[in-house]
Amino acid sequence: MPVESSELIQQLRQASRQMVRELGFMQATLAATDYPPSAVHALLEIGQGHAVTGGDLVTLLGLEKSSVSRLVRKLVEAGEISEQADARDARSKRLQLSAQGRRTLAGIERFAQAQVAAALGHLSADQQRRASTGIADYARALRAARLGEVPEAPEGWSIARGYRPGVIGRIAEMHARYYADLAGFGQPFESLVARDMAELMGRLHNPRNEVWVALRGERIVGSIAIDGEGEGDEAILRCFILDAAARGQGLGRRLLVEALAFCDQWGFAATLLWTFKGLDAARALYEEQGFVLVQEQVGEQWGAAVTEQCFVRARRAERDTIR
Repeated sequence: MPVESSELIQQLRQASRQMVRELGFMQATLAATDYPPSAVHALLEIGQGHAVTGGDLVTLLGLEKSSVSRLVRKLVEAGEISEQADARDARSKRLQLSAQGRRTLAGIERFAQAQVAAALGHLSADQQRRASTGIADYARALRAARLGEVPEAPEGWSIARGYRPGVIGRIAEMHARYYADLAGFGQPFESLVARDMAELMGRLHNPRNEVWVALRGERIVGSIAIDGEGEGDEAILRCFILDAAARGQGLGRRLLVEALAFCDQWGFAATLLWTFKGLDAARALYEEQGFVLVQEQVGEQWGAAVTEQCFVRARRAERDTIR
């Protein structure tokens, strides 16, 4: 989407500078700790499970590998975190908070909660909602620009995360209509999708599980979900579908990028998906994002005989090693 005006850019720059100052990032330490902002953010990401390796911190914090290595070493020496050998990858070390680190994180959380709550007290309920949505959208856009990710959804369309009323039925409907025309799947397939989605939606309290939807206004026109409770610390990509009216807008790629960024943040051992032979456009999109076909078999679990395919995307560190 083109930028509306240079005035808008100036307004956002001014607001960004003011936020940096008001949040305390110009100080040598942050959040009532003895640590600089980079260390505070590292503790937050490790404690919340978003960063389990130094490589995760490189991506999340936007720092050089050498800077992250020094940062991790200082936090280890300070007794805030520990490094554990990764049983699946001898070249990688998993990061976790120590008891001291958990106490430090609790103090950071208390400070930040109070700081944000005090600021929100100066806004109306509507202003609070708009501030939350606007800041989140802008932060995602900044990250996407830094990492060279696919831009946000085009004007009039949007991507939303989390459960919303009607999502189970709408996802089942989109699957049923698409695969009835494509492969002749009928009632057993629609019932299977609805049952599986209802079961997964009941587990969204686990932060390792998530669902995203593409929206046209308030209407759900696409979906993707991650089941983070697979065997062997694997994530399962599920319910990836677009309504006919939503195709050709780049929304499928946007949904997939969102879901895989979530998988990278959690550091799953791998992400896998099951589909079937003949979906060439979808396969090209999967392979573009690092998936590799590892298994084929004839099956009828979806209501008709098809050649089922399993694609796997390795953990980010392993993909980087291969490249």
